[in-house]
Amino acid sequence: MDEQEKLPITAHLEELRTRLIWSLIAVGLGFLACYAVKEDLFQILARPLLSALPEGDKLIFTGLPEPFFTYLKISFFGGVVLALPVIMYQVWKFVAPGLYLSERNLLFPLVFLSCLFFAMGASFGYFVVFPFGFKFFLGFAGDSIQAMPSMREYLSLTTKLLLGFGIVFQLPLFITAFARFGLVSVDFLKKQRKYAILLFFIAAAILTPPDVITQILMAIPLMALYELSIVGARIFGKKPPQEEPEAPES
Repeated sequence: MDEQEKLPITAHLEELRTRLIWSLIAVGLGFLACYAVKEDLFQILARPLLSALPEGDKLIFTGLPEPFFTYLKISFFGGVVLALPVIMYQVWKFVAPGLYLSERNLLFPLVFLSCLFFAMGASFGYFVVFPFGFKFFLGFAGDSIQAMPSMREYLSLTTKLLLGFGIVFQLPLFITAFARFGLVSVDFLKKQRKYAILLFFIAAAILTPPDVITQILMAIPLMALYELSIVGARIFGKKPPQEEPEAPES
């Protein structure tokens, strides 16, 4: 781009390797920090379910090594979350050489906003979707059946949902960035709205458990985020060049 020489494919692979190494180091350090407080992390993650369970009920484990591997997984998940700023920085740093100098100046704001939107999505899942969804599922318990969720199953469900909500909340950021780079326009986004809504429900069906309630709870925010993306594209999108008025004939 701006006075930049084209690099061979080996140089790009070397750059990719460097970015991956730094990301893995950050995840490893985050893992060690989270493993030191693994029980507390699991209690925080389990709080929405424990609040919805009948008083005295607890999570169970059905295999002797299950708690050990559950704590390893939650420590890894926490390490990824802690390392997210570093990971996002490495991603944007890798794509930066393909951008113009003016576009590279957006690197740090994009990294910050990526982490912010991820935190917003995960918080929405934790504080809004989890309490509502768990009460709905536990409502099927009765005199003849009792809910006995295990540590492994709960961790698998919640981490999938938290990652899913964190990722989908990146939608306004990425669409606004594409509009800023001139890849999409406001008119294009408006015309594709009906197709986007269909894709949102498909994505929600893939990222959430196979129940309609959770899918709707993810699809509705996605539709709102899409509308927010249109606003962002209108404000920060690349403006079309204005035609100069013709000079009046003498």
